[in-house]
Amino acid sequence: MKLVIIFGAGSVGKMTVGQELMKITELRLFHNHMSIEPVLEIFGNFHSGGRAIRRIREVIFEEFAQSDNYGMIFTFMWSLDNQSDMEYLDSLVDIFRRDGADIYYVELVAPQEIRLKRNKTENRLKHKASKHNIEFSTNLILDEDANHRLVSHDGEILFENYIKIDNSELSPNTVAKMIKEEFSL
Repeated sequence: MKLVIIFGAGSVGKMTVGQELMKITELRLFHNHMSIEPVLEIFGNFHSGGRAIRRIREVIFEEFAQSDNYGMIFTFMWSLDNQSDMEYLDSLVDIFRRDGADIYYVELVAPQEIRLKRNKTENRLKHKASKHNIEFSTNLILDEDANHRLVSHDGEILFENYIKIDNSELSPNTVAKMIKEEFSL
């Protein structure tokens, strides 16, 4: 079993790269909005449904880790200055580690101006209903960038299987191929 964690700032391309990686491997994609969107639909906002989102993710991770699938791609916006984000990510990864899975970490980075353009792409809007209000989602990116550290410092991430990719000028397919090759997926 394999678990590929793709993390980075809002609208950096985590889901889109994950979609492309799924096409060229036997990995299945569980992007973060697959658990966020249904909960938002029911609760009306993230804060009221935050606990439900976490529980849904845990159930999916537990069931998937016990399956005969090759592996999973999970996308996550990791606030590197927030210890609880690290603890939460560790708790999800531990579900796979218990069964001896190989864990891979991919950090995507791109400047804010590029991410703001990507915020409006057809693919993003198709899969993330909560992003349809472009003004709101743009302000969310600006707020997240201003209040959280979403890009690692050089040498900060010490995971054995880790790669940092600036995907500013790379197609999602190219990035997916780089990940597949780097980790022999």
